[in-house]
Parts: sequence; C-alpha cells; structure tokens
Amino acid sequence: MPPGRYDRRRIQVMRLMTKFWWFPARRRALLLEAVAILSLVSTALALLPFKRAIRLGAVRLGRVSGSSAAEIVSAIEMVARRLPWRIVCIQKGIAAQLMLRRRGFDARLHYGIGNDGDTLGAHAWVSLDEVPVTGGEEARVFAPVGAFP
Repeated sequence: MPPGRYDRRRIQVMRLMTKFWWFPARRRALLLEAVAILSLVSTALALLPFKRAIRLGAVRLGRVSGSSAAEIVSAIEMVARRLPWRIVCIQKGIAAQLMLRRRGFDARLHYGIGNDGDTLGAHAWVSLDEVPVTGGEEARVFAPVGAFP
C-alpha cells in the first residue's frame, strides 16, 4: 500500500527534527525562541486591540548578545515558513523587533499602505538604522504611515 498523506507528513516532521538537532545549540535556541514569540504575537494580534498588540515589540533595548541581526531574522523566516498557521508580515515584524531589541539592536517597526489598482494593501517591515531587515523588498511600494520604536 502506498504511503498515505499522514505518513508523508510524519516523514516531513521527522526530517525537520533531524535537521534541527544538527544545528549548533545557539541556532536551536534562536529557532525555539522564534517559535515562542511568533506564537505569542499571533495570539496577541488575534485577541488584543491592534494598539496594544503592536506594542509587544517595543521593549527596552537589552544587552548586546552574540547573535547577529541576520541570524535573528533568518530564524524568524525559517520558523514562519514551517508553522502550521499563516504568518504574515505584521507578525514577523513584531517578532523581529522584539527579538532584535532584546539583544541591543535599535529596531523600528514600520507599517505602510499602498494601492495597487483596485485593492488597498498594508505591509509591515523592520529596519535597523533606516535599512530594512525584514519585509524590505515589498516596502518600496507602500507609503509609510507609522513607526514604532
């Protein structure tokens, strides 16, 4: 009998777990933190008013750690692709801002709106020293309407 859908999914999960254990301990810790923070942010955006949820990432600057901004953003992107629910730019942005600021990076969360013909769209991105680190590719077509320290 050919493997069913359940069997294929189980094999995918086992492969991911095997890959996970091959990462260095610091990378594994970043990935687990990204899972926790993306879960928290997703829940907060679903349950709290936007004004309150958007402030999750605006924490005090922490002490400088050994992780680079690129490693943090990479962990968020990697986890966001693999979570069983849809993660969009606002969730990635708040998570990135929170993780970066906790490590001493002065990250700013920006959000903007844009009009592409008949549809109105919104986008969120994070920048360090005015250089986008998440969502920057799409940010060019959106007019900034707000930024959170």
